[in-house]
Amino acid sequence: MKKEITIIGGGPSAFLLASFLDAEKFTISIYEKNKTMGRKFLVAGKGGFNLTHSEPIDQLIKRYTPNKFLDKALLNFTNIDFRNWLGQIGIPTYTGSSKRVFPEKGIKPIEVLNAILKSLKEKGVIIKYNHTFYNWDVTGNPVINKKPTPTDYTVFSLGGGSWKVTGSDGNWVDAFSKKGIQTKTFQASNCGYKIDWKHDFIEKHEGTPLKNIAISCNSIIQKGEVVITKFGLEGNAIYGLSPKIREQLNTISKATVFIDFKPSLTLENVLSKIKKSTFKNTTQILKKELKLNATQIDLLKIYLSKDSYLNTELLAKNIKRFPLELINTASIDEAISTVGGIDLNAISENFELKKMCNQFCIGEMLDWDAPTGGYLLQASASIGVYLAKYLNENN
Repeated sequence: MKKEITIIGGGPSAFLLASFLDAEKFTISIYEKNKTMGRKFLVAGKGGFNLTHSEPIDQLIKRYTPNKFLDKALLNFTNIDFRNWLGQIGIPTYTGSSKRVFPEKGIKPIEVLNAILKSLKEKGVIIKYNHTFYNWDVTGNPVINKKPTPTDYTVFSLGGGSWKVTGSDGNWVDAFSKKGIQTKTFQASNCGYKIDWKHDFIEKHEGTPLKNIAISCNSIIQKGEVVITKFGLEGNAIYGLSPKIREQLNTISKATVFIDFKPSLTLENVLSKIKKSTFKNTTQILKKELKLNATQIDLLKIYLSKDSYLNTELLAKNIKRFPLELINTASIDEAISTVGGIDLNAISENFELKKMCNQFCIGEMLDWDAPTGGYLLQASASIGVYLAKYLNENN
């Protein structure tokens, strides 16, 4: 006789779990509180649909925080495995110049979602919309739409706390906390960071990108670009530093990052170009010899003292390591992702709640972090497949 698996929440982890569960062993039901499935999945696709990242798996697994937590899941279902599976359901992919992986050109996010839902339907997965989880009954069964739902296994895939418009509001935390399950407060990740810009600078440069730079925080370096906003900075060159920035903000209420305006040059190269220049004006040297743009030059001119700007050695050091103080994160609802939710100490290595037998938590509702660029989706998929394998092998 088949066992019942109740999956609560309809995100990527839930999709992949349902896709890889053995339909000969389980009756699989997904309960989604929205009228449609995958709303956050579709919102993520609006900015360029990064399905995963193409870098070698031994490098990819180092992108996650905390270290080692997701290694088994990612090695069990790699970025190559994910692309192969997408191809099997009719979604061919390609690798962009950034090494991020996208659906082939012309394939829209809704088409990816529809292909996934079609494959689930063909497998016999039951999907119920407008069904909201509230808590548990006295026997430990989930209460959905205020009615107990008897099941053999319950898998929660309730998402993090960002993008409330998609239904990912994190309101489920209260029910878990009351059950005695360890949780952590949600915090913004992969988000903008607040800087108290000098008025003269931001009036002139709001909305300007800083391209081909590197930003470091606590010895971690992220290459890419950022955009200068009235609030502060946002973009992939700072998103990947979120764990280190948050660590400083939580400890001393501010964080310092360092911008390398010329990551392709060493400090010695920069110094040599400045010293050997035939131009007499410092600004002209920066523009002509180092190809710095007006925004980068103004950052140096406005934020350095006149003496530092005109001192060759100090100027070169600031071009390679220009400090900026961050004083806050953007709001959770403006963040691409969150950390917090279910404390990792509350689950086993197979994502089972230690306090509730046969009940599991997967995806972004767990307290882990990753940069943008396909890493979040890859890990969510890998977690779902890993749990499917565990359940298949133990039934």
